[in-house]
Amino acid sequence: MAQKPSIPKGTRDFNAFEVAKRTYIIQTIKERFERFGFQPIETPSFENSETLMGKYGDEGDRLIFKILNSGDFLSKVADTDYHAKDSTKITSSISEKALRYDLTVPFARYVVQHQNEIDFPFKRYQIQPVWRADRPQKGRFREFFQCDADVVGSTSLWQEVEFIQLYDAVFSALKLEGVTIKINNRKILSGIAEVIGAQDKLIDFTVALDKLDKIGEDKVKAEMLDKGILPSGIDKLQPLFRLKGDFGSQIEELKSILNTSEEGKKGIEELEFINTAICTLGLHTASLQLDVTLARGLNYYTGAIFEVSAPEGVAMGSIGGGGRYDDLTGIFGLKDVSGVGISFGLDRIALVLEELNLFPETVSHGVKVLFINFGDQEAMASLKAIKQLRAHHISAELFPDNKKTIKQFNYANKREIPFVVLLGESEMTSNTFTLKNMKTGDQEQVSLETLISKLS
Repeated sequence: MAQKPSIPKGTRDFNAFEVAKRTYIIQTIKERFERFGFQPIETPSFENSETLMGKYGDEGDRLIFKILNSGDFLSKVADTDYHAKDSTKITSSISEKALRYDLTVPFARYVVQHQNEIDFPFKRYQIQPVWRADRPQKGRFREFFQCDADVVGSTSLWQEVEFIQLYDAVFSALKLEGVTIKINNRKILSGIAEVIGAQDKLIDFTVALDKLDKIGEDKVKAEMLDKGILPSGIDKLQPLFRLKGDFGSQIEELKSILNTSEEGKKGIEELEFINTAICTLGLHTASLQLDVTLARGLNYYTGAIFEVSAPEGVAMGSIGGGGRYDDLTGIFGLKDVSGVGISFGLDRIALVLEELNLFPETVSHGVKVLFINFGDQEAMASLKAIKQLRAHHISAELFPDNKKTIKQFNYANKREIPFVVLLGESEMTSNTFTLKNMKTGDQEQVSLETLISKLS
């Protein structure tokens, strides 16, 4: 007996209804990307390992799926490395390519490789799958789509303002209210590290601070002490642990904390500029919130940092994020090209819309009408009518086999096809069609022109 097939953990199959819902989200995002002036590009699903490795920190590197070289991939491994059974030593010998971890680093590679063909500032969007060897859980998969938009070649803070509006435009179109766009600035975090004398431990400090809402103040302090941050420095952070209130009041508190840090002051100025602009322009459904514990992507973010939270009450992690990177292309030799970008988490957004019942009913509608098959003669007449319906952009199909009518009706119900047409001998004689509404049970005899009108 053949073994039942399966798929790898962290991956999924999607049925027609799920694909329709995902397509609805993608199309909504794509339309807003293009409305804001972004151009589409695509990059390969896998890159050279050297393009990806070392760009995401140690944790990110561990989550990159490596692809074994074709052929006898062990032939280039030294005997000593092979017998040592140390995978880190032989990886570079047996794997020269890897599945992309995100869309940002491949985009940086694209910009450098095609710099002579690009007009700067360059606004691109990309909607493609990425892969991470993460532990699967709700809202976290090993294969998932990212929907990214980036601008490179401009240091203007108006880009950050535009991205906040873009987030708001997408979530407004999806009818997803109560979304929070959290913002911080790398310069703020660097300034805080400077004030507490932990410039050399910036990553350790921010990783611990980022856990404040998850593990609490005491455990964050303990982790900082464990990383070598002095107690006197942690004492200076006390106002930070109590930082609450609206955007403006938090900014005023930060000015007091960072009054000796030029880097920190610069970060405050940038945040104030963005907040003032957003307050003037307004948002439809989303809200902008300052979160000084936000520290995602510090390996390449240099200015603003974004993270988008689902509405309160929905158990879901971030559904979007991004930030400013002043020299991401520098890792590939192209210096001084500033960029900023955001990403939408398609899979998590889909789960949120599902939980809140926000998908429009029309999203899952596939075939609109099914023609019952009464035999070859009737089937040919049905296909002639179906050809006319399709020409009028009406999705229609013929049941392929001449089976019992009840079985064909059951098929329509299972497929959730809203209408059925009966074209039998009597209808062919009178040149009419019997149209049945599968929801109400009502049926009527109509001409082809009326049939087209009713189904359009």
